[in-house]
Amino acid sequence: MEDLIRDWGYIILFLYSFGGGFLALVVAGILAFSGELNIVAVIIVAGAANFIGDQFLFTIARKNKDQAKQMMQKHKRKIAMAHLLMRKYGSWVIFLQKYIYGIKTLIPLAMGLTKYDYKKFMFFNIFATALWALVIGVASYMLGDLVYTYIEEFKTYGLVFVAFILLGVFYLFQKYK
Repeated sequence: MEDLIRDWGYIILFLYSFGGGFLALVVAGILAFSGELNIVAVIIVAGAANFIGDQFLFTIARKNKDQAKQMMQKHKRKIAMAHLLMRKYGSWVIFLQKYIYGIKTLIPLAMGLTKYDYKKFMFFNIFATALWALVIGVASYMLGDLVYTYIEEFKTYGLVFVAFILLGVFYLFQKYK
């Protein structure tokens, strides 16, 4: 298993971080604490992929507005929230969007549809991504100790917890079918 994590861990982290990456970065940070991955490499890989992903979304929206609008068609409420955040916080929304689930991919698309300057977006995106990768990567690395301390307890009680959740979901599914 360790060889699988070492061989594929960075590739999976890159691919997942291209479209967001919060959860993958947390897991990779915890794995780095255990020695399975290198924390510096984790931060660099997640940061690079996240930066490239946001630049890609911004460019798609800028170069192909019709396709971008079509992609965002089913997210009208989130787009409205993205525009409100852009008005309220300006360029700082690039920093905020890294941490807000649900609009992370929509902000670069929405900004690409506007006349927002490409170089300015890239400038803020570099710093926002570096900060995001450092904060989440280091925090999850530091939480690795806590996770590995309680992992044995989870093995015992976690299965019971998962069983109760599955039973609850099955019950709700049967009730509201």
